[in-house]
Amino acid sequence: MPGFKLAIDGPAGSGKSTISSLIAKKMGWTHIDTGAMYRAVTLQAIEQGIDLNDESAYSFLETSHIHYDLDKIFINDRDVTEDIRSDAVTKNVSLVSSFPYVRKRLVSLQKKAAEEGNIVMDGRDIGTVVLPHADLKIFLTANVEERAKRRLKENLKKGKQSEMEKVIEDIATRDQKDTTRKESPLRIAEDAIILDTTHLTIEEVVSKIIELTDKKENKHGV
Repeated sequence: MPGFKLAIDGPAGSGKSTISSLIAKKMGWTHIDTGAMYRAVTLQAIEQGIDLNDESAYSFLETSHIHYDLDKIFINDRDVTEDIRSDAVTKNVSLVSSFPYVRKRLVSLQKKAAEEGNIVMDGRDIGTVVLPHADLKIFLTANVEERAKRRLKENLKKGKQSEMEKVIEDIATRDQKDTTRKESPLRIAEDAIILDTTHLTIEEVVSKIIELTDKKENKHGV
């Protein structure tokens, strides 16, 4: 696997996708948002009208082409970057991503996507499952209230009205589902560096991770 592999994990609202995207742009690397891939599968399942609780109904993945390119997610060459952020997708993505079949299919795609070049990949099981031998593993975290504030800001930018209490409840529920699912639960890799971003700006987090990456590159001559 030539190139530097940077794995960034963290719970909902920790800012991992935004931060990973900014790091990739600053360093000229490729960013892969795995959460967007699971959302794309969820969107496709909803649109096809399958029983979301039936794991065998996700066989459509055998012929689907899902890929992430330049911060945009595509299903069979259709740009679904905005569509995957719908309330329906957000509500069901934890269920869809809990199925072993779905995770197996997407992890395979993610591993393949990371084979060449310098990669920044973010998600919930990157350092533990997708890229267990990543050159640098970061686990981003922040308290629930701060993560809810960030999600609230994102929603407002998109013209979506949300109640703070409801957002906190949704994030807490997502945390519970992500950390207790049987298949690839959210957990901190043993060799990951934990960054609590509660009192840090996005720019400060980006700078810190780039600093850690530079140190790692210089040390190993990647």
